[in-house]
Amino acid sequence: MKLLSSMPVAELFEQLQTTSHGLTDDEARQRLQTYGPNLLRPQKRIKELALLLAQFKSPIILILLFAAGLSIFLRDPTDAFIILTIIVISGFLGFWQERGAAHAVENLLAIVKIKTRVLRDSREKEIPVDEIVPGDILLLTAGDIIPGDGIILQSRDLFVDEATLTGETYPVEKAAGVFSPDTPPGQATNTLFMGTHVVSGTAKAVVVHTGQTTEFGKISKRLKLRPPETEFERGVRRFGYFLIEITLVLVIAIFAINVYLARPVLDSFLFSLALAVGLTPQLLPAIISVNLAHGARRMASQKVIVKRLASIENFGSMNVLCSDKTGTLTEGVVRLSSALDVEGNESEKVLFYAYLNAIHQTGFVNPIDEAIHTHRRFDVSGYHKLDEVPYDFIRKRLSILLAKDGVHLMVTKGALKNVLAACSSVETSGKGIVDLEDMQERIQQLFAGLSAKGFRVMGIAYRDVGPGVTITREHETDMTFLGLLALFDPPKTGIIETISHLKDLGVSLKMVTGDNQLVAASISEQVGLSNSEILTGQDLREMSDEALLNRVNDVHVFAEVEPNQKERIILALRKAGNVVGYMGDGINDASALHTADVGISADSAVDVAKEAADIVLLEKNLGVLAQGVREGRKTFANTLKYVFMATSANFGNMFSMAGASLFLPFLPLLPKQILFTNLMTDFPEMAIATDSVDSEMMDRPRRWDIKFIRNFMITFGSLSSVFDYLTFGVLLVVLHATTDQFRTGWFLESVISASVIVLVVRSRGPFFKSKPGRYLLLATLLIIGITLTLPFLPVGKIFGFTPLPLSFLWLMGIIVVFYVISAEILKTIFYKKVRV
Repeated sequence: MKLLSSMPVAELFEQLQTTSHGLTDDEARQRLQTYGPNLLRPQKRIKELALLLAQFKSPIILILLFAAGLSIFLRDPTDAFIILTIIVISGFLGFWQERGAAHAVENLLAIVKIKTRVLRDSREKEIPVDEIVPGDILLLTAGDIIPGDGIILQSRDLFVDEATLTGETYPVEKAAGVFSPDTPPGQATNTLFMGTHVVSGTAKAVVVHTGQTTEFGKISKRLKLRPPETEFERGVRRFGYFLIEITLVLVIAIFAINVYLARPVLDSFLFSLALAVGLTPQLLPAIISVNLAHGARRMASQKVIVKRLASIENFGSMNVLCSDKTGTLTEGVVRLSSALDVEGNESEKVLFYAYLNAIHQTGFVNPIDEAIHTHRRFDVSGYHKLDEVPYDFIRKRLSILLAKDGVHLMVTKGALKNVLAACSSVETSGKGIVDLEDMQERIQQLFAGLSAKGFRVMGIAYRDVGPGVTITREHETDMTFLGLLALFDPPKTGIIETISHLKDLGVSLKMVTGDNQLVAASISEQVGLSNSEILTGQDLREMSDEALLNRVNDVHVFAEVEPNQKERIILALRKAGNVVGYMGDGINDASALHTADVGISADSAVDVAKEAADIVLLEKNLGVLAQGVREGRKTFANTLKYVFMATSANFGNMFSMAGASLFLPFLPLLPKQILFTNLMTDFPEMAIATDSVDSEMMDRPRRWDIKFIRNFMITFGSLSSVFDYLTFGVLLVVLHATTDQFRTGWFLESVISASVIVLVVRSRGPFFKSKPGRYLLLATLLIIGITLTLPFLPVGKIFGFTPLPLSFLWLMGIIVVFYVISAEILKTIFYKKVRV
């Protein structure tokens, strides 16, 4: 880059083998093959083999595979082969589910790919950012992400935010040019860098480096950056630690006791490992992936596209949503109501000067300028634009330098307070030019009156800058204030009902806007956030982080907020224990979108906002968002269902088996039978992603609660153990079962009760009043049918099962019925005592 920034354009094109008309499509395809996709990390393609092998990376599975291999060489290759077969089948089931989920997500992400404009075959085209190659000619405008390191060929009033690379708060002005080879990289202002974005102006640039060869790519490679852990991922991690603790204690204790009782060491080792596998919900990663993919597909049908799967669960757990008002609470179509002089009269000159400013600005397209030049058109053919100082979020002003008949006129438009700060005089209709101090009170009265009615008020000022042909921020001084613009953006139809719906879902809406507090108060009252305390940007500047933390939950409207203050508000809300969503679509929203638990943007947003978001709305509508919240909660509820089912049933069965092994003269189930039992009980649970969810599970945000899961596991696991020991007693004392009959009888009771109990614990209410999903019900019935017929089939002998007399089957059936009734009663008592 350093050498290329000092090359003339012709030499630069020769070096990159390109032209000012861009590459051809064929050349671009060849270069894409050579340089690879324009990505900071290698593209994660779905590699079937890697995905399959990932199913077997659990340490317990690896130890079990080793133990099974050892048993082949020592004494029992048949049993080892059966164990290996069960492990492989279980792995393939997980692989099949995760593969389908991964393909579904890949298709959804393609919908919201970030695109950029380039010249290809001498024509302007929009292509995905990851297809940019060295030699491409970029066409950039405000809001665009710069997709690679490059050299500027042409520019106009170009300002670039390089904070991601340099940490510099203010945008940097960039321009075409040739610099000395000794110029430091930071001072070569003809260079552009990947990961930065255009704040204002336009540019034409040639791409030099892409992907990991860019400056940003080198930094990210060194730092090995990964996205911050989400609330859901933290919950999964804590749950994993909880299971590891229980599993380790159980495995070590059972192995030690069986060895102490002089059982064969290999059998004891395999038995304790099989118990560990039985206790572990080994399909949890696959179930989570499938649940998230199903959720993403359902949300896509509601016009909500998920970019980061883990954010679905956060979406459902979200209890605070921060949003700007424009386009979300309001229609987003700004209209100009009036152009007034300082006496409050309609002014043709104020409107004309506002038009001059709006029509010539080249920054990001915004609804205010659109409103001004669609309100009324003027003939501006006599005016010639000389220069521009683009709008930024610190100055909150936009200045245009125009020439007409030898006069160089600078026209400035912006927030009233900021425009007045650049003025020293006022133009009046009766007294001509007067001192600003004489009219300050009148201007503030006008401002307050318009703001209280919900109008957004902007100021217009001008200045003759003399013979100069360029302007800077320093020229914005000693100006003459001309008048005010009153703009309005009416609240969306049905927004009050939508906010009420979100409130019913347990989501508190907070308005975070740059508008003044009078406008914010008016809009908040119109949309149903009346009587809300308002904190302004000035209040935030004077407030410590601790004071903000104490007040942030009680405040629902933040006005006159600067971009960096949005991030501070979100951090305070998160520290206060909330799961926070932030909805934004502007250049100044990127940091807030990154900071929130769930960053939400719209497909119409600027690239930098859409790139930062976790979730993209195809329609900017809070109603759509409410549907997405419900889908997120449905996904989370189904994930927790699997956890409840797996931990309670598995804990009960494995605890029973461990206890039985202490007093029985034989192992209650062989290792291969334990693994087969685990496989059979997991099968119906794989359909949980398609299950219906009771409305009470979606009425408010829910989060991982390890204490609740532990209580659930112990309570229902203990009930399962009670009926397991009852089964042992019936088999041994009443039916005088042989060893094979005992194992077969318990296998039948264990699998059927675990399958049926799925239908009980999936809902808080009576299971017969909550209709399960069709696939879950079919899978449950299928497993019950296979379990009943297996002992009578030749394959049953391979697993050591034997056909049972009818009396055995009747008694096992009665035990299962009483188990289901008891579970229903216990569930009612449990949810009355434990609130979650």
